[in-house]
Amino acid sequence: MDLAADVLLLAGAAWFLLAAIGVARLGDSLARVHAATKATTLGMILVVLGAVLQSPDSGAVKLLLAIALVVLTNPLGGHLLGRAVEQNPGAAEVRIDVRAPVPPSDEEGDQTEGPAPEG
Repeated sequence: MDLAADVLLLAGAAWFLLAAIGVARLGDSLARVHAATKATTLGMILVVLGAVLQSPDSGAVKLLLAIALVVLTNPLGGHLLGRAVEQNPGAAEVRIDVRAPVPPSDEEGDQTEGPAPEG
């Protein structure tokens, strides 16, 4: 029983690591949302199942309820984030490349172009 729990915990941790790598490496917002929601949902299920195998019977019911809540809420949150990106594609498109040098900023700071304020 302990070996199965340890395998589930390590597999869940591996899926969390894959999710983190996916969020850091993927280019667009929708791919990052996909990596964050799908892999973390499976990783959480594996970690909690490993914890269920190691917990007493009274704690197992609470942990199984946690799995149900994660399965319901994590994909829903990812869907809402993806939908927000689709409705406002330019506003959410932030590309972060940790390997690229930081570009010099303007002296006045980052200001969006638009109509001049009245008054």
